[in-house]
Amino acid sequence: MDGSFPISNIRNIGFIAHIDAGKTTVTERVLFVTGRIHRVGEVDEGTTAMDWMPQERERGITITAAATTTEWHEHRLNIIDTPGHVDFTAEVERSLRVLDGGIVVLDAVAGVQSQSETVWRQADTYSVPRICFVNKMDRVGASYERTIESVRRRLGANPVAVQLPLGEEDGFHGMVDLLTGDAWVYSNGSQNGNGHRNSLDDSTPEKVDIPPEYQDAYQRYRQAMIEKIVETDDGLLIRYLEGEELGAEDLCRALRRATIQRTLVPVLCGSAISSKGIHPLLDAVVALLPSPKDIPPVEGIDPKTGETLIRYSDENGPLSALAFKVATDPYVGRLVFLRVYSGKIQSGESVINVTKGKRERMGRLLQMHANHREEMDSISAGNICAVVGLKNTFTGDTICTDHQPVILEPPHFPEPVVSVAIEPMTRADQDRLTTALRKLSDEDPTFLVKYDDETGQTIMSGMGELHLEVLVDRMKREFDVEASVGKPRVSYRETITQPVRIEGRYVRQTGGHGQYGHIWLELEPLERGAGISFENAIVGGAIPRQYISAVEKGVREALGNGPLGGYPLVDMKVTLVDGSYHATDSSEIAFRSAGMIAIREGVRKGKPVLLEPIVDLVVVTPGEFLSDVLGDLGTRRAQIRNIEGEGEIQELRALLPLGETFAYTTALRSMSRGRATFTMEFRHYQPVTENILGLVGKTF
Repeated sequence: MDGSFPISNIRNIGFIAHIDAGKTTVTERVLFVTGRIHRVGEVDEGTTAMDWMPQERERGITITAAATTTEWHEHRLNIIDTPGHVDFTAEVERSLRVLDGGIVVLDAVAGVQSQSETVWRQADTYSVPRICFVNKMDRVGASYERTIESVRRRLGANPVAVQLPLGEEDGFHGMVDLLTGDAWVYSNGSQNGNGHRNSLDDSTPEKVDIPPEYQDAYQRYRQAMIEKIVETDDGLLIRYLEGEELGAEDLCRALRRATIQRTLVPVLCGSAISSKGIHPLLDAVVALLPSPKDIPPVEGIDPKTGETLIRYSDENGPLSALAFKVATDPYVGRLVFLRVYSGKIQSGESVINVTKGKRERMGRLLQMHANHREEMDSISAGNICAVVGLKNTFTGDTICTDHQPVILEPPHFPEPVVSVAIEPMTRADQDRLTTALRKLSDEDPTFLVKYDDETGQTIMSGMGELHLEVLVDRMKREFDVEASVGKPRVSYRETITQPVRIEGRYVRQTGGHGQYGHIWLELEPLERGAGISFENAIVGGAIPRQYISAVEKGVREALGNGPLGGYPLVDMKVTLVDGSYHATDSSEIAFRSAGMIAIREGVRKGKPVLLEPIVDLVVVTPGEFLSDVLGDLGTRRAQIRNIEGEGEIQELRALLPLGETFAYTTALRSMSRGRATFTMEFRHYQPVTENILGLVGKTF
């Protein structure tokens, strides 16, 4: 593929959505229409280009964010297809950190679903402009207007329809472009045995006049669109109020600005499974979503001074690139995915990992197409690539040259909430298990591995049961490791509930120089999610500056092991307020020990409580099973938030302790004869009630 594209003709986009909304199917059709692939794969058959892992093809879901590149109307589209399951939210997080625009795929029947809300919030965090594609318009129960209303109501967005669908459900056969007034219809086309088109021409729409029966709806939709667009542009608003007829180019230009500024969200429609709406969607990506030059320049930190630096999307500027993903390829080894923000990378070039302070050498530069590779000589600003040869670079690291280094902000990942113990079956599996765990944790920032000294077990933690199940399956297939896995264990936390002032004194005299460290700490509880804060309030040199960091090290080490169950302490402020030292006997070791002693004693006096993770549970069930679902949730300590229905289908939202969700999949299927589904997302930690504490304590 030709790599010579100006930055203004590059689009770095991602498909994001709730599970089963059709992201991968849309991506597959996009690649087919643009000529990147020549046979359409199907998710249900496990033949899609983007879902290439065996686990993805067997389960029919996307697990890892897959990158590819294609072309449309002299523009390069760098595409990432992200997972929709909440257990793999890290893949969405790291993708959104490096993307310039997103296509939110919505189910025309279900509208905005729980994971749609999650990915929308993630996109807000990274200020990613979006367009919406209402998929599955040909399904029974599809509603374009209802889906747009759910975007407005549940996402708090400002959607604007830029297409009018021609028909809905089995009558859906095309759409009207509200900007140009062009109507496009689709013929049935030739089909294969599976009911899908065999040739690229079959998915190409035919331009026709707007059917008379849609004229009123067209005028109504177009008027609503124009009013929303002119509200974002003072010049257009004046012309509109003066009665001037606004042309498609002026409206499109204003809509593009509003989309990039995130004041409007354009909405399109189609049906990916029958290849309807893909051409207009590609046109909208080029016309409305930003190039790297359209978004604000990336900000970073000067590693020497700590000052803020700005890097513009310019291939002639100093090199700055962010590593956002690490993967292991069975053929080429360790791959590091980079988003190049400025400058240019040459194959074989010597670079600096500024985050780690280590020199690296760029090996082969690869343009990825899922798990296939195309070698490149160089990659310039605004592009995404994979690199072989970066041995010490991990997710979130910044790559630069010696000239003008900068550290870019890494993606932020949620903490793991489910843990299991894993043991090798045989002695031969032990070494392979260690290697597998190290490589998998390198790839996935939400997969953590630690060794429990007390139990002698290796504990691995992840975002959910499915997350850990897939990782164990990968160990078996990719690393030939046979291992036994314990039952899932909840990652509890501990905190204090009242302020404490505590002394920490470490004095040892063993002949010659002794050890002397003496401090006073003030501990106070913080609000949930605040984390740990350490503050130095020493005045008058009561403790020399060189010992302050030693105190903090001791404090943070002790906070990793709470008094109730050995769980980490969170949501506390620790202030070093006083102390004393000995000119001869004081040392960093003594003050570190004093910090640990103070925390251990102080936390016990601060009335510690155990915190359990709470998830936001969304159950979608036929109404006839609603009472059974509610009854079961009542036995699981659920707090019902609201119930709302669309016809026969009821959607129930509840807050539920994570420890009560294990094996819920089986229970829900049994209650609903396999017709109900659920999703859950970690929400926060909250104290365990007294009547439950004894039951939870059995997991210690």
